[in-house]
Amino acid sequence: MSSIDIVDLTAVSAIAAGTNKPSRRVVASGIGGKLMGSKEMTTVTAEQLAQDSINALLAKDRADRLKYSKSKHISEQPWTLSNWHDHINWLNLILVVFIPLSGFLSTIWVPVHSKTLILGFSLYVMSGLSITAGYHRLWSHKAYQARDPVKLIYALFGAGAVEGSIKWWGHSHRIHHRYTDTNRDPYDARKGFWYSHMGWMLQKPNPRYRARADISDLTDDWIVRVQHRHYIPIMLFMALILPTIISGYFWNDYLGGFVYAGILKYFVIQQATFCINSVAHWIGVQPFDDRRTPRDHFLTALLTFGEGYHNFHHEFPSDYRNALKWYQYDPTKHVIYLSSLVGLSYNLKTFSQNAIEQGILQQKQKKLDAEKLKLNWGTPLNELPVWTKDEFFQRSKEQKGLVIISGIVHDVANFIAEHPGGQPLIKASSGKDATTAFNGGVYIHSNAAHNLLATMRVAVIKDAVVNGNTYNLQMETLRKKNKSLDY
Repeated sequence: MSSIDIVDLTAVSAIAAGTNKPSRRVVASGIGGKLMGSKEMTTVTAEQLAQDSINALLAKDRADRLKYSKSKHISEQPWTLSNWHDHINWLNLILVVFIPLSGFLSTIWVPVHSKTLILGFSLYVMSGLSITAGYHRLWSHKAYQARDPVKLIYALFGAGAVEGSIKWWGHSHRIHHRYTDTNRDPYDARKGFWYSHMGWMLQKPNPRYRARADISDLTDDWIVRVQHRHYIPIMLFMALILPTIISGYFWNDYLGGFVYAGILKYFVIQQATFCINSVAHWIGVQPFDDRRTPRDHFLTALLTFGEGYHNFHHEFPSDYRNALKWYQYDPTKHVIYLSSLVGLSYNLKTFSQNAIEQGILQQKQKKLDAEKLKLNWGTPLNELPVWTKDEFFQRSKEQKGLVIISGIVHDVANFIAEHPGGQPLIKASSGKDATTAFNGGVYIHSNAAHNLLATMRVAVIKDAVVNGNTYNLQMETLRKKNKSLDY
């Protein structure tokens, strides 16, 4: 007899990580390879990633704690006056904090020109949409495909957002989806709002939690390769030099273009994108799944060009949409759709409405089940003692108010005086099997009556046909009775 092979975790981890095949090596020139990233966080083998079971992770943690007991990584050491500078990712701090701070301070003496603000807003929209429609939905999730002219625009203006290259951004984001709300999640929301918003970039990560995702499709894209290799000059030109030249050449506002349409513009884009990692995991509802932190909220969508319906996105990541309803704000979705109408994008992916409705219904059911647990539905049948019929007869002589209904013994003594149909009806059933009488033989009881009856369970009868759902049993009995009357 042949046996069925079991999936090799190491092999499939290699596939998920992209280490099962040769891939292009794409290295950024200069300091670009270090921009907002860390090689030590992605250099990991499939064998290491295969050890993802809870027990294996716990065992590895214990081993690592022992290993670092004498020489801990800086991320595992407490912040002190003597080592605080070692905790910081200085390059990111300069790009994300110090340069924007200098821009804000410059506004004290740099006047504002309306044309420069219009330019800054226009570049903000172009760069913001290049991140959401390009970096995120096109490259990270392959939610659709685009022609090279569109991809070039996204690559250029996306670089102007100063958030790293497509290759680095896409890799980090795929790791985020693969390991959401775990230590391997680059912007793990469980570590607090500040950490998921900016803190993860400003401090050195723990190499114990390094991870990898397959990005061979990204490195096979010549636009991604060129942008990554020359990211620093492209970023500096698109983020700072271009707005400076435009503002200076056309309305003689070089300094304003550098400050307002350059530095402050990219600061706002960065903060909007960071909100996807923080605010979208913090406020809102979870209509599809509440096991993880992503949430849906209009405010987040407003801040992030429509990326705020994050609970939907994490459930259906390859859907080119974030918002489903016509009134939900998702300009990125509309840009992608409109570009498809003129042939600039194609193969727009959507999950089936059936799958989406399934998720909504399952989440509603989960919430209903949680509410149901708060109520008294009677002792579960498997927790009730088992009585023989003789034992029931003996006990009913000593204790009034014991009634058998659907193979279950109920103690209705305290309800005799409250029975809407009068005390004699219940007294007449005491010590007897009242299944037929209760289930429509005398009265057609309401659902509330059946629920109340369930709270009075005390035992089940041995070898009897036991049915805890007396309401459904009553309805089935009445259906059969009515059907026989029709003949």
